[in-house]
Amino acid sequence: MDSYLVPAGYGMAEYVEKRSRFIGQVFRVETEEAAREQLEKVRKCYHDARHNCWCYVLREGNVLRYGDDGEPQGTAGQPMLNVFLKEEVTNVLCVVTRYFGGILLGAGGLTRAYGGTAKLALDNAGVSRMRLWAVLAAPCPYPLYERMRLLVEKSGGTVQNADFAADVLLTVLMPSENVAAFQEKVTELSAGGIEVLVEEEQFQPGPV
Repeated sequence: MDSYLVPAGYGMAEYVEKRSRFIGQVFRVETEEAAREQLEKVRKCYHDARHNCWCYVLREGNVLRYGDDGEPQGTAGQPMLNVFLKEEVTNVLCVVTRYFGGILLGAGGLTRAYGGTAKLALDNAGVSRMRLWAVLAAPCPYPLYERMRLLVEKSGGTVQNADFAADVLLTVLMPSENVAAFQEKVTELSAGGIEVLVEEEQFQPGPV
């Protein structure tokens, strides 16, 4: 399966420009229906705001949608959408709520505010890579523990858990395509003393 980037989770950020308050939220969504349902929830939550501008990008069907919600055309939804296209993040909904501060920002000011708030919210959410990941069980004697951790990192994986008993049992999350090479390196490192087992494979978000 192909890999692609998605928000790691929910993200929120606030930005103030000339007394206008912008509240940006990022959600991971899988369908257009889910995106619209979440958008309605945000609208109800911020029903007293002047604008709730939005955009979403969905991988399936290559769906791109945005709305300016009363702001001048091209100053809100499109700059927000551009953030996610530039970062290559998909399956994402972003809503930026504006409480008007009484001072007009102009087209350039609005574009920077909406795009900037969307980027801040995405930074807060973080980014994960959807791909096929393997969950590995890697027993390791204490003298090799630090070298094993380093080898996991160099192989593109992360140590999810370390169980310290007679030996250390590492639970490792690693891209499936890297597993065979990792197993070979572990065999070299341990002179054949460590056998890394694949417990399961899952198509899921993981470290970028």
